[in-house]
Amino acid sequence: MTWQLVREWIELGGGDAFPMSDVDRKAAAAQLPGYLAGRLREEGRWRIAENAQAFRVAGAACLSGAAQVAAWLDRRELREPTEPQIDAERVLAVLRDRPDEWRRDLAHRLVDGLRAGRVSRRQIFDGRPGFDLAASLAIETGVEPPENDAFVAGWLWRLQNELRWGAEIDVVRDHPLLDVMVARLFQAEGVAAPLNQHGRFVIGALADLASEGRLKRQALIDGCAARFLTHGQNRDIEPFVHLWIRLAPTPAETPVVDLARALPVAAAPLARLAADDLRRYDDAVGLSTELFAETVGALAFRPERKHVTTALQWIATATPERADGALAALALVFGNEDHALQARSVRLARKLAPHATPAAFDPIREAASVLPWDLRTQIAAVFGGVAAPPPAEQPVAGTLEIGFSRPEMPPPIVSAAQLIAALGSPPTFWSIDVEQVVAALVDLTHRDRAATVEALRPWWESNCKGYGDRLHPHADSYTTHNPYFLLRHCVSAIVSPEQSVEASRLNAHYLERSGGRRTLPGRMFGDRMREVIALLESGRTLPVLLATPTTPTGQVDAATLVTRLELLGDHEPPPLDFSQALLRLPRSADPEAVARAGRLTSPAGRRLAAWLRDGGLADPITECGIEAMTRVVAYETYRRVPAMHARMRPARPGLPAPIAELCSLEPKEHWAGLSDDMTWWPSIMPSHREVIAAHVLECFAVGVVLSSRTLVGVLTALVQGEGPVGRATASAILTAFSDRRSEGRASAVDAMKILMVRGEFTATDFGWALAELVRADALKLARVTPLLEDLAFSGAHRETWALLAEAIPALLPKEGERAPTGLADLLKVAVKAAVIAGARAELPGLAEVAARKGGSQVTLGARVLLETISQAPR
Repeated sequence: MTWQLVREWIELGGGDAFPMSDVDRKAAAAQLPGYLAGRLREEGRWRIAENAQAFRVAGAACLSGAAQVAAWLDRRELREPTEPQIDAERVLAVLRDRPDEWRRDLAHRLVDGLRAGRVSRRQIFDGRPGFDLAASLAIETGVEPPENDAFVAGWLWRLQNELRWGAEIDVVRDHPLLDVMVARLFQAEGVAAPLNQHGRFVIGALADLASEGRLKRQALIDGCAARFLTHGQNRDIEPFVHLWIRLAPTPAETPVVDLARALPVAAAPLARLAADDLRRYDDAVGLSTELFAETVGALAFRPERKHVTTALQWIATATPERADGALAALALVFGNEDHALQARSVRLARKLAPHATPAAFDPIREAASVLPWDLRTQIAAVFGGVAAPPPAEQPVAGTLEIGFSRPEMPPPIVSAAQLIAALGSPPTFWSIDVEQVVAALVDLTHRDRAATVEALRPWWESNCKGYGDRLHPHADSYTTHNPYFLLRHCVSAIVSPEQSVEASRLNAHYLERSGGRRTLPGRMFGDRMREVIALLESGRTLPVLLATPTTPTGQVDAATLVTRLELLGDHEPPPLDFSQALLRLPRSADPEAVARAGRLTSPAGRRLAAWLRDGGLADPITECGIEAMTRVVAYETYRRVPAMHARMRPARPGLPAPIAELCSLEPKEHWAGLSDDMTWWPSIMPSHREVIAAHVLECFAVGVVLSSRTLVGVLTALVQGEGPVGRATASAILTAFSDRRSEGRASAVDAMKILMVRGEFTATDFGWALAELVRADALKLARVTPLLEDLAFSGAHRETWALLAEAIPALLPKEGERAPTGLADLLKVAVKAAVIAGARAELPGLAEVAARKGGSQVTLGARVLLETISQAPR
């Protein structure tokens, strides 16, 4: 077979068998790498990867050395064939005429070359790349695979897929690598992923094979115990916990020492297992005194209340000879913040004291110094004098800092060269940058359309031409709304109006079919761009766009807007462009600019003059409250979800339609209008933050809690504008505290800091929103409290205290009511903020809660807070 025939065979997809004589192999091998490099340059890595199987078979057949073949098969663009099992069969077929020693060498190299790492969704079903070929060759040649964790994980991926789709247990029992893989299973990294992904099939098979004697039961038990010791602190220990449960070790088989050693830092599933099995062993056989002390000490050391409770329950049944070990564990509980646990541990310590040796007394006395006065007194009465508690650490105020950078105002684009450079840069997706490019396209086209077309043509041919010389073959939410795609469409309207008109037709059809599935702020830029695109497609031009921002926040200076209308002369501006320009005006205009506007004679100029004389847009009337709306809470699962929503209406009639629509809002059932370009919204109305905040809040009402798409980063841009900050802004920021992503919560905190630094933080609105959201269970205090604590220590102690002073009275439980989960921790943060701020205040209802009987954490917290704000200096 000549090289030309090999090349044709590859280009046809390599569907037939690959016959080749030894004489042709060397010649083809010389051509193959260069051919692949050329195809990569022409088509790109992804297109080559789709046809990887043909290249893999050709390389395996032609290349001479085992090292060469292994390197070829491991190339980045070839290592993931679309059908791994079929690929393995075809590669093996062309390798069978190689010498046995050569094939064994290749098997070693392929196993060694497997990489650990994240498994893609496709690989969940197909298995780890390269495993099928490496495993098949190792089995054929009879070699023992070298140790490689990725090979063990690949073996598990393959087994779990076969068992999941109905294979019998025989595929595991008769697998030639079973004994080798099981021996390595408990030490290998990366095996938890395949065992967690439908891994119950593999776990069940291993347990069944142990019960029938095919695998050694004790070896599996010891392997799990070894894994508990080395990986017990990781959450991915769970599949090995499941295997242990399936094996159900008897007391004689249970390695109790290993379980006790793993317990202090074990992940939750292992901690539960270890505690239960150790207690079961103690009841059946009996732990040694030393091991009992170690076990209850490990449970008392853990932060989870249920494990500390288990330790106390176990200690309550302790025999006298276990008293010393039990007291050592109780000393650990003294430092627990839960008053009920402290009190219970004190009672047990007093009960065990008569049976303890003198050596056990000192640790108890030392640990008791952190107890409240009443419990400390009880310990002193039995164990002797207790040291005074250490002085409380006085919180120290920090310096308020904002850890983000705001975009700068880019210079205007005044030449074709600057325009091409801006188009060629990676999209930043700051609205200000894209707006500048659109303004330049309109300006340069008006000045010299022919020259602009020639300047843009190379960029257009690289970025817009294709798909049969159409801008795109279909329309969807991306092509109709994505800012960068709309920018490409605008270029196409200048260079190739025919192609652009076809794309516009498809987009219009899609928008008509999709209806109102997008919020108005999410449609604003796209609708304006379509207005410009239609203008350019028609062959008409304008000297300037009115709405191009003049500041980084998106505002348009009033004097600049008057100048732009003077440039337009009697030309009527595009309606949406004019409305957007009005919305971007500052809240007050320079009197000289107002006077100049009054001298404009065009209809648009007269409308602008009237707008400025009337003081611009009056702030809409906005109301916020908790309402339940039907939302998707899981895949195809709906329920009514309580969340904070805003309602809004214009303050006065007669507004232009687009502006009136933006100033109107009613919560929508079923749909909240998620948007992928939400960070652009603040630039739509940079002088009316509360309006945009209301629209953002409606998206956050579902998106923050139930989706990872919501762009919480919009908040830092939102608060940098102008205008009132009210309940909508406060509710949007606090709702973002529920974001599952740490970067989203950090953006919400930064937004609060910006308001604080600017002196615009409204504690009454934020306190009201916090209380409403928590009481409706729309916001968990466990998410809020750490963030507020960080704020208090970062220099925002006064603002944090003011917020909490507003929220806490509404959150305190009435007599007989259940306190919101996490309220005790919030009260502790309030104490710290009040101490730093030197606050002295009276909070409604606080004294009543503090006066209640009992030692609940909320009652204790209320007492401490009441004492703090009553005694603070004025």
